[in-house]
Amino acid sequence: MWSGSRLAIRERPSPNQDDRPAGTPIDTLVLHYTGMPTAKAALDRLCDPAPPAPLPRVSCHYLVEEDGLVWRLVPESRRAWHAGASFWRGNSTLNGRSIGIEVVNPGHEWGYHPFPALQMAAVAELCLEILALHPIPARNVVAHSDIAPDRKQDPGELFDWEGLAANGIGLWPAGVPGEDASLPPDGAARAAALLARIGYPVDAARPAAALTAFQRHWRQERVNGQADAGTLARLEAVARLGESTPD
Repeated sequence: MWSGSRLAIRERPSPNQDDRPAGTPIDTLVLHYTGMPTAKAALDRLCDPAPPAPLPRVSCHYLVEEDGLVWRLVPESRRAWHAGASFWRGNSTLNGRSIGIEVVNPGHEWGYHPFPALQMAAVAELCLEILALHPIPARNVVAHSDIAPDRKQDPGELFDWEGLAANGIGLWPAGVPGEDASLPPDGAARAAALLARIGYPVDAARPAAALTAFQRHWRQERVNGQADAGTLARLEAVARLGESTPD
């Protein structure tokens, strides 16, 4: 576990926000990486009221720099525009019911690398503060790639989901081996059913998309989109954990 972290928050209001839908709970926490060369570039993009076409206007509630500095861009009571077209556990267009955290990292396009300990400590502390204020179940602490597997891969396979779970943030199937690469004949069908149980959008035309997203989150040692025995073991464990988690 991380300890001794002190959260420092600076304000950088983004104009890209609006009212949350009336009566919609805040019940989902979405983690992203910025996927841009620098933190400044990411902040500027998230606060740009008129990006060049065809780029959309985007924002998030918080951005966490590599040294642990946290920026607040949108109040939690307001809707930030971070999730886009998305789905999780029966709900779509998740911006209205979620809080979005962008974690500075260049991402797969610009030189993806591990997230520094100071940064992850700040992410953990920020998440705990959010979870203390909102009834977000552990199974709704998700990656951007979990809720939009057909188009996103962040925060990726180097993000320390296990460390967050050790601090009470999200789910992690501790002690479940994932190394077995053998391919059961019924693996694809079993995987699709388990992914749907967990909450993923499963596209029959692209069955590997949701499975790859699952591996980036919960089976990081082998991200290949295959329904092998190790992945199935982790899928079953996460499904059981999620179903045992109260809403």
